[in-house]
Amino acid sequence: MSAQLIFDRAPLGALIRYADGSPRPPERHRKKLAAWENRNSSGRLIAKRTQAVVGSTTLPATITLHKGDFGSGGVIVLRVHQTFSVNSDLSFTIVERPAIGSVLVLDRAGEDAELVHLTESREAAEAWLKTHGYPHAVLREVSADEAAIGADGGRAAA
Repeated sequence: MSAQLIFDRAPLGALIRYADGSPRPPERHRKKLAAWENRNSSGRLIAKRTQAVVGSTTLPATITLHKGDFGSGGVIVLRVHQTFSVNSDLSFTIVERPAIGSVLVLDRAGEDAELVHLTESREAAEAWLKTHGYPHAVLREVSADEAAIGADGGRAAA
């Protein structure tokens, strides 16, 4: 499916895979492999930004995936995100949707909210918030409607 369909139909917290359709290069070709991995990977959908107009320039809508965290001793020192335009030529697939009843911890209220953590329950989300600094965080439980989006972009069978 296209990045536009991910923007339109995938819920925040969904695990998304993207690919360009090219074969994986051999391990010995490190630069080619790194370039390939940049266009063929996966991540958790953490943000959707609508189209914006800046002066006479129109910026297309985007989706942002959280690809991983790096650190040690329980301290995250680097978070890796990748943002894609809805006009991207890559192919996207919904691999996994957040479970019904899981809780999204969003950094703020509103349309531009970004997912900062995904938990299995409201209690776990509240406990997580006590140890992390998000003063304007909003908790949102995943509804059946959000979880019903099928991997093909349509509604899942009931």
